Amino acid sequence: MVIPHRSRKPHPRRAALLAAAALLGGLLTVPAVTAAAGTPQACSAADADIYRPSDHATAAPGDVVACRRVDSLPMVVGGPPLNAWKVQYGSTDGQGRRVLAAGTVVVPQKPWTGPGERPLVAFVPGTLGIGPQCAFSKQLAGQYQDAYEGPNIASLLNAGYAVAATDGQGYLDGEVHPYASGPEAGHAALDMARAASRVPGTGVSPEARVGIWGYSEGGSGSLWAAQLARSYAPELTVVGAASGGIPADLEQVASNLDGQFFAGFLVDAFIGLSVTHPQLPFDDLLDDTGRKAVKDAESLCALGTVGRFPLTRIEQLTKDGLTLDQIYALPGPDGTTWGDAVEANRLGAGVGTPGSGARYEIGFPVYQYRGMLDEVIPAGTAHATRRAYCGAGISTRWTPYVGDHLTADAQAVGDVVKWLGDRFDGKADAGNC
Repeated sequence: MVIPHRSRKPHPRRAALLAAAALLGGLLTVPAVTAAAGTPQACSAADADIYRPSDHATAAPGDVVACRRVDSLPMVVGGPPLNAWKVQYGSTDGQGRRVLAAGTVVVPQKPWTGPGERPLVAFVPGTLGIGPQCAFSKQLAGQYQDAYEGPNIASLLNAGYAVAATDGQGYLDGEVHPYASGPEAGHAALDMARAASRVPGTGVSPEARVGIWGYSEGGSGSLWAAQLARSYAPELTVVGAASGGIPADLEQVASNLDGQFFAGFLVDAFIGLSVTHPQLPFDDLLDDTGRKAVKDAESLCALGTVGRFPLTRIEQLTKDGLTLDQIYALPGPDGTTWGDAVEANRLGAGVGTPGSGARYEIGFPVYQYRGMLDEVIPAGTAHATRRAYCGAGISTRWTPYVGDHLTADAQAVGDVVKWLGDRFDGKADAGNC
């Protein structure tokens, strides 16, 4: 699997495209005039504006750069009447540099009748692929169809909650998505939650109780958001985080994927690590087959990626037939190795309760779950993450489902929405460690 993004320090293969996009952006009218920091006067941006990158992103985390009303979300089948907005907003990468990302804010038209402000769920989508057309905001709006979590969004809306669904970083024009990233994914989710109240007309309050939810790649992103919330976005009132099918230990996941049916996710992962760690050797390792694989992967979404790379082994893509372990040992100029980059993305390390002095202090309950027949994420990494959280004293609820990687996502929807609802209602959860 992976880490973050290529837009700040673009890879040579993308530099020309980014420069052209930046030049074009400079010749066009600024899409959203702001009345105050992060608050546009109206959501009048063109659709293309939402996905236009910047050479020098200056927006603060959560500030709205551009937004537009969306007439419908065809992917959200079975949901109530809704209002929706596409949003480009400020975020930060894993090195603290300002970047831009996009996402969608969705709010039921029916007034909220529960206590306090309407709750907000920061939703992190599962694996979509790294092609630009794969962005969740595009798929929700019916511009492309490969994603599968419309029912998840519909269930949240039917419960009356607002949804802030991030695309994640790396889906703007000319960028490459940092598949299965860590800090970047967490930042993108939390900043999307911040942005929701700054979009004109949503009615989302900055005081809203916030839940976080994601599965698969979204399981990783949502749990990273949970780990980072207290230090990165302390003003958000986060009351719980639900994370399923979590690729928490990328080394274990990579070993499970190499040469197997879902090997395409591993290909995406190494591309993503090359985005976030441009100092690591990458292009020079590839043979012609590997270069073709990278080009293909960067144009495909989830189903296309699976169909393009079944049974592929990493050594088939390198000039010297390097195995995973051999690649992990390779250093960049600063001495950081591929293995270091993978290990830095491990979830559950350094977690603790508020006041513990842990690197990642978590002051709300978490819900972790997986399919017992999951063929993508090894059981060992899932159980290790649960043990790490329980051992740190964090209230952790664990639920296994009788399903594989894909079906477990759907099986958990009702339980997760109810669990989040209990957190919004202020009910305690001691977990089941």
